[in-house]
Amino acid sequence: MNGPLVLLPGMMCDARLFAPQQASFNGEVEVIVPTLDGAGSMAELAALVLAGLPDQFALGGVSMGGILSMEIMRQAANRVTHLALIDTNPYAEREDVRLRRGPQMEAVKAGKLKSVMRDEMKPNYFTHRHDSQALQDLCMEMALNLGVDAFVSQSLALRDRPDYEDVLRAVSCPSLILCGRHDVLCPVQRHQDMHAMIPHSRLVIIEEAGHLPTIEEPDRVTQALRDLLELHHG
Repeated sequence: MNGPLVLLPGMMCDARLFAPQQASFNGEVEVIVPTLDGAGSMAELAALVLAGLPDQFALGGVSMGGILSMEIMRQAANRVTHLALIDTNPYAEREDVRLRRGPQMEAVKAGKLKSVMRDEMKPNYFTHRHDSQALQDLCMEMALNLGVDAFVSQSLALRDRPDYEDVLRAVSCPSLILCGRHDVLCPVQRHQDMHAMIPHSRLVIIEEAGHLPTIEEPDRVTQALRDLLELHHG
């Protein structure tokens, strides 16, 4: 594969979400993990990310990063050689979720980022595990490092995002749809929907994972990405 592998993290996550993959690909494939802040819409955020990338690259994203990957496909599909959508959602925000965004943002701006992450975000990540404390701690560290402004801008981008079904139906590059069996935020059915929208894609369901399989079952995710990158583009 020519060009780097660009991996986009989920909401309030940073490059540590892909640390196992970066370590595995070290010296073999360049892995780029942009910081996702500085814009309050998916369109603006995609433009910022694209401005810092080479002409050709493989693209993958988890959760919000997967949604942003779809926006990048809308804007610059010709630059993407391979696509991986991981534990994500192709649809516009549901109304009940939209209504929760405002109070969350107000609470975070009032100094309650840690409690919002602890009480409203993290409980949905690893619902099937009883040994998730280290993973929970990592998620909290990433969120606190990113801070209030990132939470607000990412919340706005997620709240106001469009539906991406038309974008996915136009995807022609080698594609991977991957999710954890126990993901309660982005359930398996949505990934089966995406697989139907991109019929040539490969669907991988990791039985032991929840919402963030890159750190829950990193070897499985890395192998799926390796298999994707070995596919010929075009």
